[in-house]
Amino acid sequence: MDAQISTLKNGLRIITSSRPQTETVSLGIWVNTGSAFETQDMNGISHFLEHMVFKGTQKRNYLQISEEFEDVGGQSNAYTSREFTAFFAKMLKNDAELAIDILTDLVAAPTFPEEELIKEREVVIQEIKQTIDTPDDIIFDYLQEKAFPGQPLGRTILGPEEKVRSFGKETLQAYMKNNYAAENMAVCAVGNIEHQDFVNMVEKRLSQIQPKNKIIMEKQHYEGGFYAEKRDIEQAHMVLGFKGIKYSGDNYYPGLIFSTIFGGGMTSRLFLEIREKRGLVYTVYSFTNSHIQDGLFGIYAGTTNEELKQLMPVIGDEIKKICNETVSDTELKRAKTQLKASMLMTLESSSSSAEILARQLLLFNRIIPVEEMVEKIENVTKEDIRTIAQNIFSSTPTYALLGSIDGYPDYNAVAKMIKA
Repeated sequence: MDAQISTLKNGLRIITSSRPQTETVSLGIWVNTGSAFETQDMNGISHFLEHMVFKGTQKRNYLQISEEFEDVGGQSNAYTSREFTAFFAKMLKNDAELAIDILTDLVAAPTFPEEELIKEREVVIQEIKQTIDTPDDIIFDYLQEKAFPGQPLGRTILGPEEKVRSFGKETLQAYMKNNYAAENMAVCAVGNIEHQDFVNMVEKRLSQIQPKNKIIMEKQHYEGGFYAEKRDIEQAHMVLGFKGIKYSGDNYYPGLIFSTIFGGGMTSRLFLEIREKRGLVYTVYSFTNSHIQDGLFGIYAGTTNEELKQLMPVIGDEIKKICNETVSDTELKRAKTQLKASMLMTLESSSSSAEILARQLLLFNRIIPVEEMVEKIENVTKEDIRTIAQNIFSSTPTYALLGSIDGYPDYNAVAKMIKA
């Protein structure tokens, strides 16, 4: 994944990876901001801003933005996460400048028209309500809230309805001025494009944005806790969380391999024991969410009320096994192969590559060579896996339940079951 990087005078970094054999370009603007950077009063503003920039700029109204992308067959989208906001597109190679013109217009010259503010508040509120009504979505917000209580990392990305209703034009402008600064952004293109041509396109449009932001991320750390909500639905949704692994440090790749072995696929320990052998669930998996300052490791299962009571002791037994026994050579080799294959397949996509390059530059101030990532995966040992497991499962658990949960194992009982 060869990449070239240039830095404008204001500190904005521009990355390209040339693929001259293709007919398209994937490009976008990534901003190192999201709900983890918000105060409690501003919770949800990153996501609302992501919506509102599409509602009009100094050069285009909301319809023109969509029409200009679609008139040339382009694809565009945006997202907000806890630590990133992104605006991106994929176009035919000859339309790359049109795409970057629209995207830079969104982040440099949105107008936040009042009539669109009124409408989009209601759209986002509908999104909030839809998430609340989707058990296997909202339970992860409850998990995050209890894992990082009273901290920005514990708050939802969408924010509460009352906050969204309070955000006006001046609030959005002030937030953008503080957060959308050159040092906090990366512009990336992957595909059939020349590096200097792309640099010139971006410099023409973003050379005047402010160089530095004025925000400081609060200190955030995993704590753990408990949440249970009974709903009149068929399933019981359960998530167990533990202190995970942050982006930086030596444990990132061992953590990914551990999660793959433990609950990452159809040959993982959780899937084989809980679904294939015992038939207690339809869905069970583990996951690892890394953040800048901390991380969260979790286990999700969707089951029924009666089987929930059988499920928890089985999960506890699997936790004890992986903490106290050495994983097999076959498991380790398979997990490494899965992780490498997944990484390399992802990098074949120009859109995914652009995402990875931009995020690496914002997180680590460099692009990590593929060979270095592969080497780190290969260097993980069986002892590393056991150490990671012991470190994760020795932390205070977070336990979240939602749905048909009558007679569920309580927090203290589960804490005992999973104690390695």
